[in-house]
Amino acid sequence: MAQVLIVGAGMTGSLCAALLRRQTSGPLYLAVWDKAEDSGAEVYFRHRVTQINLRDDKWEVSKQTGSPEQFDLIVLTMPVPEILQLQGDITTLISECQRQQLEAVSYSSRYALGLFYEAGTKIDVPWAGQYITSNPCIRFVSIDNKKRNIESSEIGPSLVIHTTVPFGVTYLEHSIEDVQELVFQQLENILPGLPQPIATKCQKWRHSQVPSAGVILGCAKSPWMMAIGFPI
Repeated sequence: MAQVLIVGAGMTGSLCAALLRRQTSGPLYLAVWDKAEDSGAEVYFRHRVTQINLRDDKWEVSKQTGSPEQFDLIVLTMPVPEILQLQGDITTLISECQRQQLEAVSYSSRYALGLFYEAGTKIDVPWAGQYITSNPCIRFVSIDNKKRNIESSEIGPSLVIHTTVPFGVTYLEHSIEDVQELVFQQLENILPGLPQPIATKCQKWRHSQVPSAGVILGCAKSPWMMAIGFPI
């Protein structure tokens, strides 16, 4: 049975896993290490890859905790800076030309803020999501439960706010608390009089979208390893 590892969270890793599962007719063990969800693979959380080495025609993958594991094929979908930090044989298998191509991939940065409300709270807007073009801080706001069509009298609404890229870049190294306060101030201008949330979550998205075309590289052919320079 072929053993395949996909390293990296989010849409790219999940899509790769789903396509591999769909296109493979023979027996296949498919693992996703990190945060990818609902992809038809065995998903393992908190698996941070540190080294990739070639052992007996297989890839031996080491992580921060636990024993190394071996795979026939690896697809690396995490952000390029994380790929280039990996240790082991992978450092010699990526050619200088490939390294330059990977280093040329750039990412935008932004923050996301989630606001969670008590059941029965009303957020009186006629839309489920709205792009904001006139605010220097906030680019997108969504009523997440309405957007996902899961409104319920037993579950409170949640609000998700994405910042603009210029704001994200400017405040990338600021504290989460300071950024959250700034976003709250700007949100009051867009949706004045919002009720007080019962919980909040502010997330730094250091490697967000790729503003230009990414890159897909075959770093090795026997056994196969592929690096995909797209965001998570």
